[in-house]
Amino acid sequence: MKKIKFTRQLKLKFIYHSPFILLLLFAANGNAQSNMDTILSAIRKNNKTLIASQQYYQAQNLQYKTGLTPYNPTAEYDFLSGKRSNAGVQQEFTIAQSFDFPTAYIKKKQLANQQIIQSEYQFTAKRQDILLEAKKVCIDLVYHNKLHTLLGQRKQNTEKLVSDFQKKLEKGEGNILDVNKAQLQLIEIKKEFQENSSSINQLNQKLTELNGGVSVVFPDTLYPMLSIIPSFEQLEKNYESADPLLKILQQEKLIAQKQIEVSKAMYLPKAEVGYHYQGILGQNYNGIHTGITIPLWENKNTVKLKKAQLLFTDFELQAHVNEHYFHIKHIYEKYANLKIILEEYRTAFTSFNNTTLLNKSLTLGQISTIEYFMEMSFYNNAFSNYLQTEKELYEVIAELYKYQL
Repeated sequence: MKKIKFTRQLKLKFIYHSPFILLLLFAANGNAQSNMDTILSAIRKNNKTLIASQQYYQAQNLQYKTGLTPYNPTAEYDFLSGKRSNAGVQQEFTIAQSFDFPTAYIKKKQLANQQIIQSEYQFTAKRQDILLEAKKVCIDLVYHNKLHTLLGQRKQNTEKLVSDFQKKLEKGEGNILDVNKAQLQLIEIKKEFQENSSSINQLNQKLTELNGGVSVVFPDTLYPMLSIIPSFEQLEKNYESADPLLKILQQEKLIAQKQIEVSKAMYLPKAEVGYHYQGILGQNYNGIHTGITIPLWENKNTVKLKKAQLLFTDFELQAHVNEHYFHIKHIYEKYANLKIILEEYRTAFTSFNNTTLLNKSLTLGQISTIEYFMEMSFYNNAFSNYLQTEKELYEVIAELYKYQL
């Protein structure tokens, strides 16, 4: 890394690696392969919530398949004792099988198939939420890892500056005020450095949590390669075509329609057939047992209820499409604004380098120590804001491409 050295008559020496050089370093590595996809792949496999959700939806699918067969057969036996002078002992035995109208079984199976499809979309939505959270943690880590490099360099340079001021003071060429200012500045930088290190540890712990407790560390200072973002109209179309939340609501509408069909089918008569035996007065009788259930009151208002639920799901679907359109539009506009600001930052940092001028001015005695630290603080804050803007841009892009996770 390039080192800029200046020596003044008072023999004050310091080395400063400017944010401009770090910017070039980060940009030079911008096309390197990131480990982010590897991390996301591991989390997709190890995340406990996803594992539990998968088991839950598998159990639900089994529940949806329950009740698609006819009712259990019934068997009845009656033993009625009596005097031989009268009818004597009477016995009756009946075994019967009842079932809904055949159309009902077809409709129930169709309903179950739609519910199973919906559970797949529900799992996809859960997976995308978790992977988006993990991706944002990785992006946050890239930001803090970059900041760690920058703060470490600032700390090193300030420590060198404090040492030079102290040596100058010992030789009677400086004053205690400059030493105090430099030490206070060093304390502030150390505090920021420690806070950033703590943030890195916490974010790595969060990744480990999302990875099902399997330890993982993400030391990258590289964001994933930027793909060409399509126009809003095309992106919104791509998003909606793959959005699991939209598909869930569409499935709920289909399910409500199927539930209406099932309810109508349940209004049809139920039948019962079987075998009946009777023994009385020393005679045996056997034959076919038949019966029919007339659905007069049991399913009253069921169809009306399902129609009301269908109307609700239709309104809910329309509300989601409208809300989601403007949500994506808001994110896309935020992306466009952040991209402009980031380009302005990059242009500014590559067109001038205030640190060189400030170092030279301090060396030549053209500015005071307090002026130097104030100007450096302003410049460093601007570069930190650049890194923050860069992080926000990649977070927005991650949201725009959530449907691909």
